[in-house]
Amino acid sequence: MDAATARQGLRAVLTIRDPGPLPEGVDEAVDAVLGAERLSRPTVSVDRLPTIGEEFPGSALPAARHTVLWSGDLTVLAADAVVNAANSALLGCFRPLHPCIDNALHDAAGPRLRDDCHTIMTLQGASEPTGTAKLTRGYHLPAPYVLHTVGPVVGVRPGADDARALASSYQACLDLAAEVEAIRTVAFCAVSTGVFGYPKREAASVALRTVTDWLEAHPGRFDRIVFAGFGEDDELAYRQALGHGFRP
Repeated sequence: MDAATARQGLRAVLTIRDPGPLPEGVDEAVDAVLGAERLSRPTVSVDRLPTIGEEFPGSALPAARHTVLWSGDLTVLAADAVVNAANSALLGCFRPLHPCIDNALHDAAGPRLRDDCHTIMTLQGASEPTGTAKLTRGYHLPAPYVLHTVGPVVGVRPGADDARALASSYQACLDLAAEVEAIRTVAFCAVSTGVFGYPKREAASVALRTVTDWLEAHPGRFDRIVFAGFGEDDELAYRQALGHGFRP
């Protein structure tokens, strides 16, 4: 088995395994692999990303000086905290190689992230409600913290209750992050816009409005908030929500 195939096998095993201690000696080996991978990946500093105000001079967004639009991989972003779009079990995605942010963050962080989530859920004794947030360590991620939130699942078109639930996810993440003095920068994924079905354009509007309102109510608490997308569709949704849209 070559190195690439072996790594794929390890990734699959860690994705499907239940929380709990690894066999003796295996945890050190896994940490060595994940630590080396982190060092081999380029890290993107939040402080070096242009703000919305710098990218779109004259933007009408009140929080333009403290918010950022960025397209890229959250597993390489050096924010103080990154936001994971979790499911109600809060233990990560158990589908090997599934292209969701939940899977990507757990894969890069390592199995101790699932263990942290399991501890939280055991103490909680119930599924994670929609629109709330939990905080764990980031382990092998550049971000020292991960905020986990469950957004609404949308069937056809989002209604008022869906918009309120999505706004609650963003607000809950900011409320919880604000309790940790060391967190000055937060990077959001596009919560609920994947398999949960929330239309990207509408979700971007909710995200921008909720974060703007929160920052206005808590001036100076965070240095930068990043709205991260992972493709052209995400970027287009945020640009259109800002009134700087373009059509391919």
